[in-house]
Amino acid sequence: MQLHELSSPQGARHSKKRVGRGTSSGMGKTSTRGHKGQWARSGGGVRPGFEGGQTPLFRRLPKRGFTNARFRQTYAVVNLEQLNELPENTVVTPDLLLEKRIVRSLQDGVKILGKGELTVKLSVQAHAFSASAKEKIEAVGGNAEVI
Repeated sequence: MQLHELSSPQGARHSKKRVGRGTSSGMGKTSTRGHKGQWARSGGGVRPGFEGGQTPLFRRLPKRGFTNARFRQTYAVVNLEQLNELPENTVVTPDLLLEKRIVRSLQDGVKILGKGELTVKLSVQAHAFSASAKEKIEAVGGNAEVI
């Protein structure tokens, strides 16, 4: 058997349901929506979690614990191995990383992580560093500066 000889078994592939195409399809007139009511209308229906006016489950359940979600800082993450493509003795700033498309957006700042090995001496300026990243940058003679 060759790859071009493969085909689906009989009855495995179904044609798409085309509603509103006359009475012969069995899905004409109301197009499987039934008669009148909220679900029969264009744009009808209710939002997810709506329980007909009853207080929904997510509001009935107690809220517990601490959340820092509103104040959490999200960093644009850069691994050390990504910095190897830069020339020796470059001053790496968040703007340079954005320009070189190493990061797509700065978010709340740039954090350098220690994944991979660094082979070039660089002066890196970022908002945060992992301990291993700082160690590896200084091991090759570079300098890690928090801005």
